[in-house]
Amino acid sequence: MKAVILAGGMGTRISEESHLRPKPMIEIGGRPILWHIMKIFSAQGVTEFVICCGYKGNTIKEYFSHYALYHSDVTFDFRGGETVEICRSKTEPWRVTLVDTGLLTQTGGRLKRIEEYVAEAPFFMTYGDGVADVDLAAVAERHRRMGAKVTMTLVQPEGRFGVAEVKEGRVAAFREKDKEDSGWVNGGFMMISPEALDLIEGDETVWEGEPLRRLAAAGEVAAFCHDGFWQCMDTMRDRQKLEEIWKEGAPWKIWRD
Repeated sequence: MKAVILAGGMGTRISEESHLRPKPMIEIGGRPILWHIMKIFSAQGVTEFVICCGYKGNTIKEYFSHYALYHSDVTFDFRGGETVEICRSKTEPWRVTLVDTGLLTQTGGRLKRIEEYVAEAPFFMTYGDGVADVDLAAVAERHRRMGAKVTMTLVQPEGRFGVAEVKEGRVAAFREKDKEDSGWVNGGFMMISPEALDLIEGDETVWEGEPLRRLAAAGEVAAFCHDGFWQCMDTMRDRQKLEEIWKEGAPWKIWRD
């Protein structure tokens, strides 16, 4: 089974970092968030990836072109020329296909452009800026059991602002906003059957717009409600929060070092 990761957006809401590198390459704990996402998948047996590149996509290509070198013990022998020997590889058994899906292409257009790589079977899809301790096998089972064309992981993000309790026209107290104060939203980590991509018209199509609305209206979108950990990285505040969580013991770290 394959996982498609949308990694081509400009990340304008985190421009402090994204003007230097694509958003999925912004680091948490010294590793790109893209790496964290891939580790979530590979810890659950998904080791083949199709990454939709766009903005500063060469940065992602360069990262993987040197990945084995950076994550292995290496001997450089300069006697009589230069040879490089990888003594002990610490790389994961990943197969990574990097596809240039255009600079300004929308999310649906990016999926349409990689259609040939996922045409044979249902595949996972997520965004290059969110981590979770989601049970992927349960998502796949839900997709199979419901016979849907798309299964969407739904989450209840924590509120960013506190809630004021009002009594008789006066603020009586404040409390932290919790999950119960918000509805279920798209958390990524979808499973998509290839035929769902037929609804994408071209580069300008937003996947979360007309295609998903039409599929939902036809009863073709199954819901997988995830009440565990989930956090996206939209802003610098989100990045700092993820960095702090990583230091304390990240819930999404479901793999062994």
